[in-house]
Amino acid sequence: MSTTADLITLLKKELKAAQMTYADLARAMGMAESSVKRMLAKGDMPLSRIDAICRALKLDFADLARRVADAQPLLAQLTEGQERAVVADRKLLLCAICVLSQWTMEQITDAYRLSEAEAVQCLAQLDRIGIIELRPLNRYRLKLAKTFRWRPHGPVMNFFREHALLDYFAGGFAGPDEGLLLVHGSISRALAPSFMERMQRVAQDFAQQHLSDQKLPPQECEGYTLLLAMRSWEFEAFASLRRPRHAA
Repeated sequence: MSTTADLITLLKKELKAAQMTYADLARAMGMAESSVKRMLAKGDMPLSRIDAICRALKLDFADLARRVADAQPLLAQLTEGQERAVVADRKLLLCAICVLSQWTMEQITDAYRLSEAEAVQCLAQLDRIGIIELRPLNRYRLKLAKTFRWRPHGPVMNFFREHALLDYFAGGFAGPDEGLLLVHGSISRALAPSFMERMQRVAQDFAQQHLSDQKLPPQECEGYTLLLAMRSWEFEAFASLRRPRHAA
């Protein structure tokens, strides 16, 4: 459904809520009732007409448009092309990761060597790509669902495999606030999805804590990266020593 059609659908609901008939609206707009009915039934009209209906209903057009935007379905995954656009520029990729954590533009420019103009440009690009909806004063609404994942073999994950994983695992994980757990075992295939659900809850808890702690002074917070993974896998050096399985 187009944005204009969404606006008109919401306007019809507002008309009903205000108990305003098409005849009432036609009088307020100086139009024939039949023209108003035809215009709303068609589901497509210029923004000037939508603005006129808003005035008749005493609605703020900007607020109406924001309500429509907020009602749009959130993305669980980007397209291949959208991801390629993100990784094409390292500063843009950095800003994309930051907005996923819902950092403000001020937090981004305070933490990284990006000028305000560069950060604004990146936010505008992320808006065009579809990751955020940029709003006045460089605020934004994230357009990604809580279940959002980068494409498993897409440009972003391939970039992190190539440039980030070895750097991450090169750490000692020796601090009291660090840890690296490697657990191997054979479990029922039917139970494996339930472990994934638990891991997703841990990731969501971590993300929620990040948002809750945004109100703390910067000196009380530290940047952490939580990496959770689970797959059917065995180290190649061990797999090569396995005896072949005999058919039952």
